[in-house]
Amino acid sequence: MTRTTIRIQEESAVTPICPHCGKEIREIAARRVESVFGVRFLYYCCDCRKVLGVSHRKGFWMG
Repeated sequence: MTRTTIRIQEESAVTPICPHCGKEIREIAARRVESVFGVRFLYYCCDCRKVLGVSHRKGFWMG
């Protein structure tokens, strides 16, 4: 099996579009969600309020 690399290109001249409402994303809203397993952040579109993604920040005890 051949391994290929994927490069990331940072682009500041292009404005992303919300996959739900189709508007340009100029600002993203975030809501903190706490649980016994750590803190998560729910990111959503400011216009349609549909979820764009969820992240997880590990606690100090998780390494």
